[in-house]
Amino acid sequence: MQLSKRMALLASKVTEGNRLADVGTDHGYIPIALVQEKKIPSAIAMDVNQGPLKRAKEHIQDYGLDTYIETRLSDGLAKLDAGEADTVLIAGMGGPLTVRILREGTHCLDSVQELILQPQSDLYMVREYLCSHGFCIVEEDIVLDEGKYYPMMKVVHATADPMSESELSYGKLHLQQSPDIWKSYLHEEKRKTEQILYTLEQAGKESSERAEELRKKLRMLKEIS
Repeated sequence: MQLSKRMALLASKVTEGNRLADVGTDHGYIPIALVQEKKIPSAIAMDVNQGPLKRAKEHIQDYGLDTYIETRLSDGLAKLDAGEADTVLIAGMGGPLTVRILREGTHCLDSVQELILQPQSDLYMVREYLCSHGFCIVEEDIVLDEGKYYPMMKVVHATADPMSESELSYGKLHLQQSPDIWKSYLHEEKRKTEQILYTLEQAGKESSERAEELRKKLRMLKEIS
């Protein structure tokens, strides 16, 4: 199974020997690759929609792995029981949805060793939720895949150190596993923010609420980088 750069990096974060629950599995590629490589003994591929789950099941059967990978229709973690998984992977969803899944999954998350999270948006919201609900980010990473940056994190149960507003938005430098890519990501965020702010200022909207938000973002980017 050939994974994209994003999915390969996510798969690499799963601790060897752990049972995986892949929430929003889509095609089931990550569980298939990990079981194929014998990195994990089993997985539960979960999705809220029948269509993606059907595709995942077909792919799993094509690789002859249906003995090791179960497909399960589930809204988030609703159908995962305590003790069924050691690692929970939630990738490719917006920050608010990621937080909802975590909040509604407390019935099973206490027995999980680690979370691998790759929110598509609102990382501030995700980090803030984790830090205030007994989780600690132990590793941050980022990959550039087909022109887009994908930040991700590994999370365990522990008391988190305080994080500044800029760290909640962009992560901590000492946790970064790919610091050069992370710095390129921050540089690109700064460039895009300055461009939007310049456009607003040229339009006479330099005092608007949006312009103030952009200036705040620039201050955080300069602080973190």
